Amino acid sequence: MNFENLIYEEKDKVAWITLNRPEVLNALSMKLSDEFVAAIEIVRESKKLNFLVIKGAGDNFCVGDDITEMPRWGDANLIMRRARYYQNMANQLEELDKITIAAVDGYAVGGGLEITMACDFVIATERSKWGMPEVDVGITPGWGGTTRLARLIGRRRAKEINILAALHPGKKAVEWNLWNRLVPNDQLDSEVDKLLEVLKTKNQQAVRQLKFIINRGVECDLYTAQGFEALSAGLTAAVNGFWKVRDADQAKGIMGFLRKDGLWETRRGLAKNFWVY
Repeated sequence: MNFENLIYEEKDKVAWITLNRPEVLNALSMKLSDEFVAAIEIVRESKKLNFLVIKGAGDNFCVGDDITEMPRWGDANLIMRRARYYQNMANQLEELDKITIAAVDGYAVGGGLEITMACDFVIATERSKWGMPEVDVGITPGWGGTTRLARLIGRRRAKEINILAALHPGKKAVEWNLWNRLVPNDQLDSEVDKLLEVLKTKNQQAVRQLKFIINRGVECDLYTAQGFEALSAGLTAAVNGFWKVRDADQAKGIMGFLRKDGLWETRRGLAKNFWVY
């Protein structure tokens, strides 16, 4: 696919998405947003990719939605539809069965910050700045600035970030568990490469399962989350060779259905009318 406002590359199981509107600090125009959605879908569908790195062209990550285009968004219903479109974009990014890394330089504010919140790892430069300045434009965030942010740093700090709308140094994002690491301004790319080097050595199926159970478990009660952990433990054993359970079918039930053999006839014969009255 040919993109106009972003650069998409694949190399050695890694997809690289570069938001490419440096003249406006990589503001998310409607065109760029559509291309970002399309690029995420390419990554989602891929069976050969294990990682995704998102960065911004120039010296900035992303300053969020292109405010100059907002008069074109339409009426209140159409604006709500666009917010849900962006929410789905962030959800798709968060749900990828690949490890995602946001490489942040310069500004990551508004929608730019919301992108980082949907990624698994965030590495940023020492000069980076972040915040949610929407309130000073008279609007509110639409796809993570209040929801994911509150889950990551707590409601009190989320209120501070959104209502006061200050721009904070990257150091505070690390201290508040919003981002992972800060690096010197000239070492962002090398640190991303080092992280990828470590991640590539892992059991990728285990990594996929860990991402899934952590993301899902944090949104539910402890016992339900522990259920995900237990099922993941069983799946881990199975995919590592310990899959035979003595009283499991080992596909005999499926093959019985296909062949309509004795096992299928016995099971259905006993079950289909049991306690049916």
